[in-house]
Amino acid sequence: MKPPTLQLSDFWQAILTPSRSDLLFAVRNMIAGMVALYLAFIFDLEQPQWALTTVFIVGQFTSGMVLGKGAYRLAGTVVGGVASVAMIAMFGQLPLLFLLSMATWLALCTTGASLLRGHAAYGFVLAGYTAAIIALPAVSDPQAVFDHATARCIEISLGIICAAVASTVLWPRHAEQGLSAQGHAAWLAGLSAAAAELLGTDQRKGLLDALGRLVAVDNQHASARFEGPKGRRRSQALRVLSRDLLSLLRAARAVARQRLMLDDSARVTPLIENVAAALQQARHQDLPALAQQISHALQDPSLSPEAHFCLLELAQLLQLIDQGALTLHALEQGRVPPGAPGAMSWHTDIEQGVLAGLRCALAFLAVAAFWVFTAWPAGLGAISICGVVLSLFAARENPSESSLNFLKGIVISIPVAALVHFGLLPGFDSFAMLGVCLGIPLFLASLCMSRVKLAATASAFCIFFVNNIGPNNLMTYDFAAFLNSAIAPLIGGGIAVLVFRLIQLNPGERHYRRMYNALLFDLAQLTVRPLEQAESWFGGRMADRLIRLSRYSAIYTTGRRHWARGLLGLDLGDELLEVRASLANSQGALAIARDRYLHSLARAFKQQGPNEQNLAIIDKPSETLLKALEQSPSRAQQEIASAAIAQLQYTWRKACQPNTE
Repeated sequence: MKPPTLQLSDFWQAILTPSRSDLLFAVRNMIAGMVALYLAFIFDLEQPQWALTTVFIVGQFTSGMVLGKGAYRLAGTVVGGVASVAMIAMFGQLPLLFLLSMATWLALCTTGASLLRGHAAYGFVLAGYTAAIIALPAVSDPQAVFDHATARCIEISLGIICAAVASTVLWPRHAEQGLSAQGHAAWLAGLSAAAAELLGTDQRKGLLDALGRLVAVDNQHASARFEGPKGRRRSQALRVLSRDLLSLLRAARAVARQRLMLDDSARVTPLIENVAAALQQARHQDLPALAQQISHALQDPSLSPEAHFCLLELAQLLQLIDQGALTLHALEQGRVPPGAPGAMSWHTDIEQGVLAGLRCALAFLAVAAFWVFTAWPAGLGAISICGVVLSLFAARENPSESSLNFLKGIVISIPVAALVHFGLLPGFDSFAMLGVCLGIPLFLASLCMSRVKLAATASAFCIFFVNNIGPNNLMTYDFAAFLNSAIAPLIGGGIAVLVFRLIQLNPGERHYRRMYNALLFDLAQLTVRPLEQAESWFGGRMADRLIRLSRYSAIYTTGRRHWARGLLGLDLGDELLEVRASLANSQGALAIARDRYLHSLARAFKQQGPNEQNLAIIDKPSETLLKALEQSPSRAQQEIASAAIAQLQYTWRKACQPNTE
């Protein structure tokens, strides 16, 4: 009989079995935090705890992430400080207008945070809640608002500097060092997805895996840019690899679509299956021989034009694999391959962002009204934390769960802070013992920050544990004041969780109709957008949309239709890019016909896109361009462009069908 195994929870695993990197991360946070607190004491800053909490807020596992988050936190703090001074200056004597202006500011910042990604979104969050924590306490003393704003900026800057120095000096880990491994994993996922597309098996899983890795890798390059010239070079190489990955997926889907259009695929099927098998089994050394076989097959005069083009697409796929391998090698060596594109673009839903901002503003006004009518002395803390939580988690996939985990950290911090504040600190009078009393709980919380499930709870614990104690040169031990100030963030966080539960902005039919309309708009823009940047621009936005659509289709039956329409939109964009690329160097009458064709396509996308009424709307422009192509002196251009136009027509007609599942 097999003995039972003891399963430790995530918390005990983090505490009892930490990895070496987790231990170094926690020790580095402790050293940086204690240095920041000591310097804040030396400089006699107004609220030294802000320097300490900032270290744990911006603390990340790589120096690039620390520098990036710290830079945007500093920018958000400065902007929020300026906004708080401006609001107090204009409305300091008009409480109602002041609260309305603060609610508007929080709504704007929350909207910005919802529409952006990464560090930029975090900067908007900081701009919102910094204004709240500075301006709200200044209502009773408007003349001191500038001093408070300056003090907060200095304290937070001190924490950022200490965290940044520690991350680059003490056991540094660089984001750019992990980019090559992440890029390699994303490329392998792309090859597997390409094989699945060629074979027509498990296409959805492979495509989503590749797109998910693409999104994850792109999120890392922003941090690498803060790590010096080599980090910036690898960041640019990663962009090239992302573009190559999108090109690879586009080519594989084009081969699969062309294969479906063949009346007799017996001549090309073995070659397609051999290429797919080599990609699936990672037998990349077989690809040159397969490329030669495809080249020989293309010389066969008995091949139909459709089969010939299918093999041309397959040959192009192998060329893209070679190009991607070179880009991957450049990424590993820290070189920038030629033709680096701009930053990838992502889907943004302005209406969703505005609704999140309005939700934050209304909740803020509700809590502010409670504060005004009850005259609760610590109500300002509840208002601030409510706004912070609503801004911080507005763009999360499950904001109610994330905010609840954050609230758990606030709850846990109260008894621990009470024990340290009233049970330990009164007996000590040295900074060393203060560091020990604060350090042990913060060290354990830092270990928990490495666990995804515990990160929000651990971060909240660090922030409110320190704030509840309020370390200062002149300590006070008033239990009533402690309890009052500790309950305020608890109530504010609880209200935020309740708001997330009651006012949910979960994706639904309206949301995905907006997404589809945005897709049609992008397809129209794709007819005129510069070709060298078009693939990264369109591919990034479609990757984001398809990942969102996959979540919706996994929950709701109606989501399958949206997923199918999203895939058809991706195919339309791919074929449109192929048409533009094949006719990019056209001149004379052919160039005029091409431009008219693209203009007709843009108009069709703007007129509600593919539907039953628009079934034949692109037929005449396609015929006109095909006639102009017959006069082209380049047989290769004529063949590639004609096949791409035919595939675009085929995909358009398929998308016009009432049931596209």
